[in-house]
Amino acid sequence: MSKLNEMRTWWEERLPGLLAQYDVPGAVVAVDLGGEVAEYGTGVLNLATGVEVDTDTLFQIGSITKLWTATLVTQLADEGMIDLDAPVRQALPEFRIADESAAAAITVRQLLCHTAGFEGDIFTDTGRDDDCVEKYVATLGDVPQLFPPGRLFSYNNAGYCVLGRLVEVVRGKSFAACLRDHLFTPLGLTHVAYGPDEAILHRAAVGHLRSGPGEPPRPAPVWALAPSNAPAGSMLAMRPRDLLAFARMHLGGGTAADGTAVLGEAAARAMREREVELPRLGVMGDAWGLGWEIFDGAGTGVIGHDGTTIGQAAFLRLLPEHDLAVTLLTNGGDPVGLFHEVVGHVLRELTGTELAAMPVPPAAPRTVDAGRYTGTYASRLFDNTVSQDDEGRVWVRCIPKDLAAEMGAETTTVELVALEGDTLIAREAESGYHQPYAFVGGDPGGPAQFLHTGRADRRTAQ
Repeated sequence: MSKLNEMRTWWEERLPGLLAQYDVPGAVVAVDLGGEVAEYGTGVLNLATGVEVDTDTLFQIGSITKLWTATLVTQLADEGMIDLDAPVRQALPEFRIADESAAAAITVRQLLCHTAGFEGDIFTDTGRDDDCVEKYVATLGDVPQLFPPGRLFSYNNAGYCVLGRLVEVVRGKSFAACLRDHLFTPLGLTHVAYGPDEAILHRAAVGHLRSGPGEPPRPAPVWALAPSNAPAGSMLAMRPRDLLAFARMHLGGGTAADGTAVLGEAAARAMREREVELPRLGVMGDAWGLGWEIFDGAGTGVIGHDGTTIGQAAFLRLLPEHDLAVTLLTNGGDPVGLFHEVVGHVLRELTGTELAAMPVPPAAPRTVDAGRYTGTYASRLFDNTVSQDDEGRVWVRCIPKDLAAEMGAETTTVELVALEGDTLIAREAESGYHQPYAFVGGDPGGPAQFLHTGRADRRTAQ
């Protein structure tokens, strides 16, 4: 029996039980090993209807879309139509944020690797027409700059919408048309949808959410986020095999399975080179390339990206040295634990590689003098206030505001304990993992400038 056949047998025996263990309604896992694909799906695409998942089920891929956007941008650079190290305004003169000097200086490369420095979790709905990305970018004029361009990593959805608009302007057509003409068609994709109007033509999964801690997942009231955020991950859905066709192109040096040249080999390789290091977090990549997350600690090169949207979570990992790509697409519950069980088994059995373990609180955490950390750190969506009580325990109180409050996010208070250096970690797990909180910037020994959880939230008060 081949390795992939053995893997499929394991999935058939174990995946249904693992879905039940992690409260995931439905999932599909797929592997491409040297061009040979194996896949398996189980569960239901909607708990309200009971329709079963199969390997042609479309799941939303959320922020994995950023890899597609990054590829479209890199194609432009490969064709000599843009310069990655030039200010984005060279090709997109309409780009404006609150800090004029930053807006004039931010480069395409900095947008690709999340170092542009302006606040990024902005989900303004600008309609459903082909000009929605253009209208979205026009709303960014009051968005604050958090740090000078290039100084630090801070995950930036808005930055990828700017990149999507850049692609539109240079190509002279909508972002959806750019995806179809320059990726879907040359890759030969057949089960891919741009938004709910196209997804309904296929067997599409519905996201599931919990109404509170310990509550069972229920079908989400809406299917997708605003179309204006499409380049960042609000609209794209596909079956796993089609996502792996995209991954195979990257593993193949920019060449599709049928020999079509989608991206130059040097450009494809450059996309996965380290551009910026991340603070010690453990729940994201250790570094970032031009779109790709880079994961250390596995003993071999691992790149990928995750995506989370309304009640759906997607995971993609590539091991170029082993010519392997694996994806897991899910529609609710606690998908992080499922990912570590399923994708961890795939990598272990097919490559001898162990996924890096998620960070957990030490059994006996050291005492923390939280003077450097206490204070309030704010973004457009949340205020996070860090405090230390009389017993020396450290807490972070997160108060939602703006769109987060409108969508029903609740105020939470979480105890933090020392992990390492200036990184603390939540004592209790939520959604299957313990969230790390890194405190960065500022003078040594003085107040931290940012609370970093993948996004850098700037200190606003002591």
